[in-house]
Amino acid sequence: MTRALFCFCSALMLLATPARADWHEASSEHFVIYADQGGSGVQKFAERLEKFHAAMAFMLGKEPESPSASNRVTVFVVGSQKKVRRLADLKDKFTAGIYLPRAGNIVAIVPRLRSSGSKYDLSSENILRHEYAHHFLSNISSRTFPLWFQEGFAEFYASGRDKRDGTIILGGPAQHRAYELTASREVPIEQLLDTANYVQNRSAGYDQFYGRSWLLFHYLTFEKTRKSQMTEFQKLMAGGATDIAAAREAFGDLEELDRDLKRYVARKKLSALFLPPSWLKTSPVTIRKLGDGEAEIMQVIMESRTGVDEKEAVEIVASARKIATEYPDDAAVQEALAEAEYDADNDSEAIAAADRALALDSNRVRAQIQKIYAYARRAESADDQDAAWKAVRAEIVAANRIEPDHPIPLMEYYRAYRAASQTPPDIAIQGLQRALELAPFDYGLRLTVAAQYMEDKKYSVAAATLRPLAFNPHQSEASEAAEQLLKLAESKADGGKIGAAGTDKEL
Repeated sequence: MTRALFCFCSALMLLATPARADWHEASSEHFVIYADQGGSGVQKFAERLEKFHAAMAFMLGKEPESPSASNRVTVFVVGSQKKVRRLADLKDKFTAGIYLPRAGNIVAIVPRLRSSGSKYDLSSENILRHEYAHHFLSNISSRTFPLWFQEGFAEFYASGRDKRDGTIILGGPAQHRAYELTASREVPIEQLLDTANYVQNRSAGYDQFYGRSWLLFHYLTFEKTRKSQMTEFQKLMAGGATDIAAAREAFGDLEELDRDLKRYVARKKLSALFLPPSWLKTSPVTIRKLGDGEAEIMQVIMESRTGVDEKEAVEIVASARKIATEYPDDAAVQEALAEAEYDADNDSEAIAAADRALALDSNRVRAQIQKIYAYARRAESADDQDAAWKAVRAEIVAANRIEPDHPIPLMEYYRAYRAASQTPPDIAIQGLQRALELAPFDYGLRLTVAAQYMEDKKYSVAAATLRPLAFNPHQSEASEAAEQLLKLAESKADGGKIGAAGTDKEL
C-alpha cells in the first residue's frame, strides 16, 4: 500500500516500552487490535473501546452502520511514540498517535498499552479515543465543522474514563491538557474560532489549541447561561455562515466569551456525563494468540498497512520472503507476502503468494485484493486490453463474494472500466457510491464519486458530496481540488445551493 496522504495526529508525552510479550488479536464489531502484550489486557482494552463507541452512539443518538470485517478500525499497538512516527514516516516530534482513514484499510497506531503513571499524561487510550471520535463523527454526519469544533469534540469524548462498576464518564476534565493550558502559547479567541486565521498565523511551536478547543466545547456543552448557543452555532454553519461569523452571532461578544472561559477553567469542579452500563449496548470481544508465523511477520504487516516507499518495499519484501519460507502453510504469512510483493512491483509473485494464502484460507480477502491490484497493473500494458481488464473484473467479483460490503472491490470495479477507457455501467457507478457510504472518510474516493456526479450532470449532488472535503479545516491537496470542483458544481447547479454543512441533526 502506498504511503497515506492524510492523517490526524494527537500530541504529547512519551510512554516507556516494557518487555516483549506474545502477540494477541482482539476482535470486535468495530475494532481489530494487534498488540504484543498479554491477552487479558488487550481484551479489556477492546471492551473499553466498544463501550466508548456505545457511549458516543447513546449521547449523539446515532449509530453508524456496522462495518464489514475488513473495514473495521485496525489498531496496531507499537512500542513507543518514536515507532509510531517511524511507521507513518512523520518527523513531527509531538505526534503520539496516528489515524489513517482509507477505505478498506483504516489504521490507527498508538504506543504500548499501559497504565499511565499520572492523570496528566496522554495515554494510548486517550489517543485512540480522540482519533476514533473523529472517525465516528465522519460516519454519522456529512457536515463540515471548524477546526476548534472538530478537535474540541474529539477531546471532549477522548477524556472519558471507565469506573470499576462499568459506568463510563464522558466529558470529564482533560487532565492531559492541563500543562498545555498553563504553559503553552495562548491562542487568542479570534484565532481559535476562525480556522483560516489560526492556520495562517499559528506558530511553529506547541500552543494551546487542543486544550482551548476542548475547554470551549466543554463550556458550551455544560454552561447553563449559554444553553442552546451550540445548537444555534451549528444551524448558522448549516446555513452557510463562515465559522467566525457564526461564532459572533451565536456566542455574542467574543472578548466576554474569552473571559468566561478563563473563569471556567479555574473552577475546582467541572461537570461530566455518567452513563451506567445498563444504558449501553456493546458487542462481544474475542481474543486469540497469534501463531508463530503471523507474529513473526507482524512487522511486515504493519509496514505494508501504513505505507511504504520504493526503498522500503525492497527491504520489506526480502524480510517477508524469508519468513514465508519458514512458514509456507500459514495463510496470514502468505497474504502478507502477497502485499509485500505487490508493493515491490512483483506482480506474478504477488499473485502466486495470494493464491497460496487463498488455498489455505479461502476467506482471505486482503490476499484477493492484492490479486486485483496485480492483475490491474499488468492489464495497463497488456496487448489484449479487453481480455486483460475482463480478468481484472473477475478477480474483483471474487473479492466481492468473500466480503460484499468491502469498499475496495466496489471501487476497483468502477476503476477497471475507467482504466480500460470504457464507460462504467450503472452497476459500477452504484457500487462506487456504495463504497463512499461505507467509507465517507476517504478523500480520494469522495473526489471520484463527485467527479462521476459531475459527468452525469448531477451538479447539486456533486456539490453536496464535495462540501465536507472542500470545507475541511485540515487542508490538503485533495481538499484544494475539491474546493475548485465545488465552485464549478455550484455554478452549474440548478435549484440553488444546498446548505454548506449538510442537514444532519445537531451534535
